[in-house]
Amino acid sequence: MNLIWTLAFFILAIAVLIVVHEFGHFWVARLCGVKVLRFSVGFGRTLFSRRFGRDQTEFTLCAVPLGGYVRMLDEREGGVAPEDLPRAFNRQPVGRRFAIVAAGPIANFLLALALYWVVFMGGVDELKPVLDTPPANTPAAVAGLARGDVVSHVGDEEVRTWQALRLEILEAALHGQRTTVKVVASSGVEREVSLDLAVVDRDRLERDFLSALGVMPERVPVPPVVGMVESGGPAENAGLKPGDVIEQLGEQRIGSWGEFVDTVRAHPGQTLTLQFTREGSPKEVQVQVASAESGGRTIGRVGLAPKADRSLAKNLVRVHYNPLDAMAQSAAMTWDTTRLSLAVMWKMLWGEVSWRNLSGPVAIADYAGRSAAMGPSTYVKFIALVSISLGIVNLLPIPVLDGGHLMYYLAEIIKGSPVSERAMELGQKIGFALLFMLMAFALYNDIHRLLGLSG
Repeated sequence: MNLIWTLAFFILAIAVLIVVHEFGHFWVARLCGVKVLRFSVGFGRTLFSRRFGRDQTEFTLCAVPLGGYVRMLDEREGGVAPEDLPRAFNRQPVGRRFAIVAAGPIANFLLALALYWVVFMGGVDELKPVLDTPPANTPAAVAGLARGDVVSHVGDEEVRTWQALRLEILEAALHGQRTTVKVVASSGVEREVSLDLAVVDRDRLERDFLSALGVMPERVPVPPVVGMVESGGPAENAGLKPGDVIEQLGEQRIGSWGEFVDTVRAHPGQTLTLQFTREGSPKEVQVQVASAESGGRTIGRVGLAPKADRSLAKNLVRVHYNPLDAMAQSAAMTWDTTRLSLAVMWKMLWGEVSWRNLSGPVAIADYAGRSAAMGPSTYVKFIALVSISLGIVNLLPIPVLDGGHLMYYLAEIIKGSPVSERAMELGQKIGFALLFMLMAFALYNDIHRLLGLSG
């Protein structure tokens, strides 16, 4: 997917998240009788502006689409007409102010709940948790896992898809050194093994830690036909396009996509000759294989994905639920994702997980493009995941965020009077400094990932 489409899907996702978040503030403010002066999507120069409603609220679209705000009538920000004083935000009881501020993050959680509900009702093809032969001496091999084993449980949690398997093993790795895995062999015999998780690198949770464990999906022979080309990747730079049929890479003749992947992974940082056919015409290009970290070792990658093939169907499961069951699954997914995100954040705070796992806008944009290329349901799930993250981040007790304001209101409830203006000003300065540091660190991580410098 090219850069333009990646940016388009990123902006679309961010716009949806911002509108929903700010609408939460807006709607509850209106319910509480507070006058809303402006509803802004983005910051900076105004591109579009219209006034609507009884209060002639100004709805604006601004040039920098990385945030938004709802501006309410407030005596601390300007003069208020006597007849409007009862509708000023600062005149509201602390309970109403708390509800208005909390409504933004809550709206993000509700959006995730709704999006997951739609996905589960519509049905989505997921990879079954069927294992391939684990490499020798990996924890999976030592545990006795084998090709064709279908994972049914990780610990006490049932898993039906590869994504669920990954989530449960990640959570187990965050909380302990070992976990039990129940599998059903190809012969139909069920057994339980103990999987050692000590090799999972907590400094790099974005790495493919399952490969380090030797836990890999069963390979089904897939024709070496290009389905997706990563924007800005080595393959796109070499001129590869969807539909190209790969014939040879270096000295290796290619008969399946798995052989192509193995050859690429074995040649990080090298320039290889790639032979392929396009619409029946043979072609040859030079590809500079990029280096990436996976499971604690350096592997090669070129930024290609295979064309969807029917041979994959036997290892796919259609996850589909009726509206009631879909809501239960949606609630469970939202809760599990929230719980895992909070666990990672907590361990970051105490130094048990590296801050290098923090992602910024560049990484999010990349994930937006990748998920959109994989299909509507994957893209919708991506938006739901980011919406949960946005809700969590906004509830952090940092003064410039919603969570910081909620912290002030809790202090007001406890002490019986508002926090002093001086304390709030100091908090704002500290909050801006903390937020700037977080954003700078996340962007630094993004750049290192983009340039392949993280190791």
